[in-house]
Amino acid sequence: MKLTVNGTPLEADVEPDMPLLWVLRDELNIKGPKYGCGIAQCGACTVHMDGEAVRSCQVAAADAEGAAITTIEGLGQPDSLHAVQRAWITHQVAQCGYCQSGQIMQAAALLESTPAPTDDEIDEAMNGNLCRCGTYPRIRAAIKTAAQLLEES
Repeated sequence: MKLTVNGTPLEADVEPDMPLLWVLRDELNIKGPKYGCGIAQCGACTVHMDGEAVRSCQVAAADAEGAAITTIEGLGQPDSLHAVQRAWITHQVAQCGYCQSGQIMQAAALLESTPAPTDDEIDEAMNGNLCRCGTYPRIRAAIKTAAQLLEES
C-alpha cells in the first residue's frame, strides 16, 4: 500500500484489513498514535486522514491507501510547534500523557473546521477522547488559547 505520512510518501506491504494504527506503529515505526481500546471509543489513536480526524484503529489499510496521513509527529516540529501544542504546554494539560497525541490531533481538527469554538462545540468534538487523568478543564482552556493563537497568526 502507498500513503503519505507527515508529508513523506511511504509504502508498506500489509494485508488490506490491517488497521492503519498497526501500519503506522508496527510497519512504519511511527509511535505517536497510541493503542487504547481498539474500538474507536478512546481517541488515543487519532490521526488526520486527508485533513479529517479519524480513529486509526478502525481504518483498514486498504481504506488509507493513497491518503495523506498526519500524526502528532507531523503536526508541528520541536522548533515550530503547532498552536495546539503550544497551548497544551502553556496550560500544562498532560499528566500521564498517554492520550495526549490523540487529544491534540482531535483539537487541531476541531480548530481547522471551527476556528472559534464555544464550550459546547469543544465538549462535543472532544467527547470521544478519553483522559484517565481528568484534565478536561485544561484541555478546554488550551483549545481556546490555541484558537486565539491561530487567529493572531
